[in-house]
Amino acid sequence: MWFQNLALSALLAAPALAAVAVEARPALTAFSCGTREPTESEFRLASILAAHEEAQGNLTARATINIDVYVHVVASSTSLSGGYLTQASVNSQISTLNTAYAPHDIAFVLKGTDWTVNSNWASDGNGYELTMKKALRKGTYKTLNLYFLKDMGSNLGYCYFPTTVTTGSNNYYLDGCTILYTTVPGGSLANYNLGHTATHEIGHWFGLYHTFQGGCTGSGDYIADTPAQASASSGCPTGRDSCPSQAGVDPIHNYMDYSYDTCYTQFTPNQKTRMFTYYNTYRA
Repeated sequence: MWFQNLALSALLAAPALAAVAVEARPALTAFSCGTREPTESEFRLASILAAHEEAQGNLTARATINIDVYVHVVASSTSLSGGYLTQASVNSQISTLNTAYAPHDIAFVLKGTDWTVNSNWASDGNGYELTMKKALRKGTYKTLNLYFLKDMGSNLGYCYFPTTVTTGSNNYYLDGCTILYTTVPGGSLANYNLGHTATHEIGHWFGLYHTFQGGCTGSGDYIADTPAQASASSGCPTGRDSCPSQAGVDPIHNYMDYSYDTCYTQFTPNQKTRMFTYYNTYRA
């Protein structure tokens, strides 16, 4: 672990509230969000991290983080329309993640894929999440478990933010990302079928907030090099400047905005630093 400040290390190691980042898309026509607001303690932690990272500078000379990944395809039938993704689709999704995260020294290694046909588990939001994940989850807290479901209701997907957990606890089992199966590369969901729903959600798994967090005032997402943004983007609105009194135009190409998949191209250097901070504190 690369923290030198013992007070900061102690704060980061303290238990935090389990957080779920839920991406809601009513009628599945626009990428909107039902994520709960971060708590005051989480905002304080982000503020301390931002100050610490500014003092330290971006520590770019770091070894690549290799993330073991288990993919769980949870379908209502063995047909594609029932959510039964092929191994080729899973491989394509992992390739997309590696392309997006490689410039930031993060790599994803697929350790296994399993398929489950269970109509209850294949529909999110009906009370079976914990039961499903207790049955399927693999690895440790640093292992990324991806669950691709047939039906997410009004959601594209969600991940859980990193926090202090006890192995075997409910929060330990709930960790990971649950994603709508039609968002994988080549999926049927128009504008969101290049695999970047997973890219976005995994950003939350690494502790990132949305770029439009906090709007035009305050500290926003607590990342210094993401310009302030009043609200989520839709489509790919080139030149959008929703906070004209603040420096920079809206970061519509950032994976933590809500643009179309074709618009996404980047994380920032400071977002990389934050992802490394959270990973090395809570997951490594």
